[in-house]
Amino acid sequence: MAAAAAALRHLAPLGARLPPQGRAAGRLLQQRRGIRLSAPAAIQVTVRDALNQALDEELERDERVFLLGEEVAQYDGAYKISRGLWKKYGDKRVIDTPISEMGFTGIAVGAAMAGLRPVCEFMTFNFSMQAIDQVINSAAKTCYMSAGSIAVPIVFRGPNGASAGVAAQHSQCFAAWYGHCPGLKVVSPWSSEDAKGLLKASIRDDNPVVMLENELLYGVPFEMSEQAQSKDFIVPIGKAKIERQGTHVTLVSHSRPVGHCLEAAAVLAKEGVECEVINLRTIRPMDIETVEASVVKTNHLVTVEGGWPQFGVGAEICARIMEGSAFNYLDAPAVRVTGADVPMPYAKILEDNCIPQVKDIIFAVKKALNV
Repeated sequence: MAAAAAALRHLAPLGARLPPQGRAAGRLLQQRRGIRLSAPAAIQVTVRDALNQALDEELERDERVFLLGEEVAQYDGAYKISRGLWKKYGDKRVIDTPISEMGFTGIAVGAAMAGLRPVCEFMTFNFSMQAIDQVINSAAKTCYMSAGSIAVPIVFRGPNGASAGVAAQHSQCFAAWYGHCPGLKVVSPWSSEDAKGLLKASIRDDNPVVMLENELLYGVPFEMSEQAQSKDFIVPIGKAKIERQGTHVTLVSHSRPVGHCLEAAAVLAKEGVECEVINLRTIRPMDIETVEASVVKTNHLVTVEGGWPQFGVGAEICARIMEGSAFNYLDAPAVRVTGADVPMPYAKILEDNCIPQVKDIIFAVKKALNV
């Protein structure tokens, strides 16, 4: 019996030892014989681990890539996004900086101009205001001002928007701030696939990219497809994703509120209202074509965001729809769901009332549909 078991253990990994072309041929033969194959394996991955994977793969792929920021190295990152990378790549590739956003952001921008590909982490994007001159006047404008002769391939990344109980100075959404500026690309992931694919695409891009993550999503697990587990997987910048098909109303959002939209859509479906949920993924350049196509189908539009209403992402979407041909297909005015137009309070009950909730989205949808 022991000998037979040993033989089986020896034979079991045989398929795994076949080269890729051999495994592909085996799958084709099974298909021809009518053998049903199971779907490719998907796994649960947190947003934190997806970002860590992306950084690890890009540091390994391109020696010009390096990470710098406060506590990213020996402490493994304030949110453990860079866990294990300093031990793997050393001091030259993963660099702890002083608490001086203006200083280390300037170093990163200069390194990008010199041909490296820095990933500059802000402990929160609220602190990026200390370095906004470097981000806007240096990173965003240099390619244009040099007539295209100086590229600035840099990624600015970190948590953005409201977290929990961190009050007015640590709860702002900067999507509209940075989305306003030509020369920048701005991405805002929701799921683990978004986070991994957009970060890898941003690092490989030759333009400065602002990647707005959300602290409350870091520990949330999402299903990651077999395709997304590949080292070659990227999410194209500037392309939205339809997370749920629908026919009655279009919900457009980015970052954490995408999840709220899906929850609201599930509730409304029980009442016979089918919502199409669009995850923008990219703020600039905005994929307005996907939104327009959806509005043409549903004839109603609701935008959802965590930022302030005035000059916000939702305001831009509504303006673009009004200016385009999709406006003629609207059966009712577009409705915006936003954060409250006040600095974020510290008290939890007030904070909850300042951030869009599922009930607010449901109310907005019913208002748009007049039901």
